[in-house]
Amino acid sequence: MPKVIIIGGGLAGLACAAALASVDFEVEVFESRGFLGGRATSWPANAAANPETESSELVDNCQHVLMRCCVNLLDFYRRLGVEQSIQFYRTFYFIEPGGRVSKLERGTLPPPAHFAGSFLGMKCLGLADKIAIAGGILAIRKEYGRKDLDEISMAEWLRLHGQPKRAIDRFWRQVLVSAINEEPDRMAASHAFQVFYLGMLACKDSYEMGVPAVPLRELYREDVWQQVGAVTLRPRSAVTKIEVDRGNVVGVRVGERYYAGDYYVCAVPFERVPGLIPELDFNVDEWEHSPITGIHLWFDRPVTSLPHATLLDRTIQWMFNKSEGRYVQLVVSASRSLIEMSRADVIALAVKELADFFPEVKSATLQRAHVVKEVRATFSAKPGMEARRPVAQTKLGNLVLAGDWTRSGWPATMEGAVRSGYAAADAIAARAGRPATFLLRDIA
Repeated sequence: MPKVIIIGGGLAGLACAAALASVDFEVEVFESRGFLGGRATSWPANAAANPETESSELVDNCQHVLMRCCVNLLDFYRRLGVEQSIQFYRTFYFIEPGGRVSKLERGTLPPPAHFAGSFLGMKCLGLADKIAIAGGILAIRKEYGRKDLDEISMAEWLRLHGQPKRAIDRFWRQVLVSAINEEPDRMAASHAFQVFYLGMLACKDSYEMGVPAVPLRELYREDVWQQVGAVTLRPRSAVTKIEVDRGNVVGVRVGERYYAGDYYVCAVPFERVPGLIPELDFNVDEWEHSPITGIHLWFDRPVTSLPHATLLDRTIQWMFNKSEGRYVQLVVSASRSLIEMSRADVIALAVKELADFFPEVKSATLQRAHVVKEVRATFSAKPGMEARRPVAQTKLGNLVLAGDWTRSGWPATMEGAVRSGYAAADAIAARAGRPATFLLRDIA
């Protein structure tokens, strides 16, 4: 049984492990932290009032969502037997300051007209906005797949196609920034096209939003791996060196211990690669991070009955109802404006803005709060970056790369991470003379 060592227990490494174990590879996964999932994970929240007291309640570092077009991520969840832990929603709620709600949901018409009825009824957009957006959607269908879309920003493309400011702020930005974790003027149009086309236009149900009904860490808990195959998980085992000899990896160092396998997968964040394996000559000078901030608020009473909502014209972009409206999680993608802000100021801003949409917040008492700033959440999907993303196979014969920053065919999302893990597994299976195909094609 060939042995594979995977460095990194994020989604990319875990997806690769699940795939290879299903075809009788022996897999060891080394993760530096004490839990799995990388940037899609959970940990105990502080009990707020008393900093020395730890709550046993797990909170996600940030609310992660998926769409039905994320076929590889859903396949990964099925391999682990946790697909029933994802709850899907067919309605998106757009809320304006003051509380007025607009809905976007599919109707009876075929794509791309399946949103026509609810879209025309969206009160947060004017008639001119809707006409412009409809024209933009038709242009995306026509131009999807253009090779030069990686060279311009999505903001530039929207301007060239006559999108008004309110249409950009209240529709395009709300959809795209949360999906790609970057602002339109820093986002390659190619990434925006892909997410919007596959998620909103390709199929009637591809837009449906899946929200994990359990803390993210529970999706990869140790017992679910028993059905996968020969996978050994080694948390709190930081690989400090990947040793190379004559063009191949010969082993990895974990503290004073040495581990060897037949094949190796480097599934760490891009900024760690040069120090871990300088033999690859991987240059990260042009790479940048884009942050995400998650804000958890617990109130003494319900403040909303909506399951989720995108919040317009404010810093806070999304609200997720985590427990009967008393516990809500707020998300700010591409959150550069919050990084230098103190925890207290972030919480104050979040409560103030939340009250602009849900008046119940004004009479509720905030019992505790938790702020998570993922400063290195994703790579910045700037124009021109696609060519710099490496493929899975490296110049070292038995080493492949995985991670949402590699050339997965998707932006830096959970789907992109799993795609990269499956691509790495495809490469290793082929190299071992046991070809298998794990990477699933996009829905369109």
